[in-house]
Amino acid sequence: MPKPDLILLALEEPSVLNLMDRALRAGNFETAIASDVKSLGKILKESVPSLLLVAEKFDGHDGLKVAAELQDHFPTLPFLIYTENMTPELVKGIFHLSSIGYITPALKTEDIVAAVENSLKNAYRVGDWLRKEVRRTTDSLQKRAQLSETEHARLETVFNNIRDCVMILDQENVILLLNPAMSRAFGINPETAIGKPVLEVIRHPDLLTLITNADTKDPYQYHEVSFPDGRVGNAQFIAIRDVGYALTMQDITYLKEVDRVRSELVHTVSHDLRSPLTSVIGYTELVERSGPLNDEQRDFLGRIQDSIQHITALINELLDLGKIEAGIDIRREFVQLDGILHYTIEMLHGQIRAKRLNIRTEIAPGLPSLRANPIRLRQVLDNVVGNAIKYSNFNGEIYISIHAEGDQVILQVTDQGPGIPPVDQPRIFDKFYRGTNVDSEIEGSGLGLAIVKNIVESHQGRIWVESAIGKGSSFFIVLPVVSEPVQIAKKKEPE
Repeated sequence: MPKPDLILLALEEPSVLNLMDRALRAGNFETAIASDVKSLGKILKESVPSLLLVAEKFDGHDGLKVAAELQDHFPTLPFLIYTENMTPELVKGIFHLSSIGYITPALKTEDIVAAVENSLKNAYRVGDWLRKEVRRTTDSLQKRAQLSETEHARLETVFNNIRDCVMILDQENVILLLNPAMSRAFGINPETAIGKPVLEVIRHPDLLTLITNADTKDPYQYHEVSFPDGRVGNAQFIAIRDVGYALTMQDITYLKEVDRVRSELVHTVSHDLRSPLTSVIGYTELVERSGPLNDEQRDFLGRIQDSIQHITALINELLDLGKIEAGIDIRREFVQLDGILHYTIEMLHGQIRAKRLNIRTEIAPGLPSLRANPIRLRQVLDNVVGNAIKYSNFNGEIYISIHAEGDQVILQVTDQGPGIPPVDQPRIFDKFYRGTNVDSEIEGSGLGLAIVKNIVESHQGRIWVESAIGKGSSFFIVLPVVSEPVQIAKKKEPE
């Protein structure tokens, strides 16, 4: 037979207390009586009542305040307030507290028992819900723990099978993790290395230089690591928030070989193609000195010279594109994009004046520096602004703006030319592609925008075009801003 519920009575009026006690016992409840606040606290420590019935005024205290204080320690204990005068203020106070009801005269045994039973039912319902939530949360945590163990095992497998060398350090440059590739490449015993300062474990001079002098805020910085057997690695040392640092290295031996082959090709093309072309141009100039030419002959010579210059420009563009695509061009320094733009406009001033164009610029003040190759950025601006001039109508306008948004700088170049047909826009950055509406008399190899796109992407940027037929085109270039270099603190060697 289940044990009856214990009802704790905190009532001062003897007649009310006796009535409540008899009624609850008749309703198969057990009762405990608290004569003052001190005894109330003692009973609550020594027993587990199912409900507290407290008077509106008890032992000189406000019954609601007593209930509110007890709820902080017994949040699941239901309360009933006994009052002979139900006021709006009391109702408001009861509703502000959870698990509280009230009893008012006239008192009948069945009313008292019903009020207590209803309060207990509500308390049991809340308790059942809480228990279910606890079980659900516990089950969820257990499943997450199991998944976490599985995910940890998967991550460990992936980490150990990465072909690149990886080492994770804490903020004090102490080794936390390293994968087998790193251990093999530098002859490190992971069992003895983990937990030690990296400068005590690494002996390779190139890596030591990288760790002690790296700019950890520059994600594009790399350092070559040479090995006695001829292998070459590309190492990075990058800060990881709330962890420390990551030291990674990729084997780029095959890329260095490609670099060598491309360099030889550049030399061959420069010598075997440029030199003969230069000779041809020289001889065409000598022809005019050897004797008088008629108008048709001069026209033929002019066409030859133009063709040779076009071929020379095409060779230069192909060589540039090859270098950029191969990743050979890695020069980086901090530059101002607005300064490069001024040089470009000055260089193209003759073309601008010839077409009587109005160049309208809008440069935001205080632009951040870009970590970039200034020669390549000049090439980008020369191509984009040069195209805007080339395709603009006489007396037209070109709008150029540069502004910063967050951690990036945005360049916009807008012309009032013929525009680019929608069918051409997805391919406008392809090699050798020219718009279907471009006049055949306008010179161009179709390589300029391909070179621009490769340069922009090699700087981790983006480029796109927005255009409408007959209204002109707008080219947008977004380049990321990289923080100024900050040297990490070197670890002090023991004296």
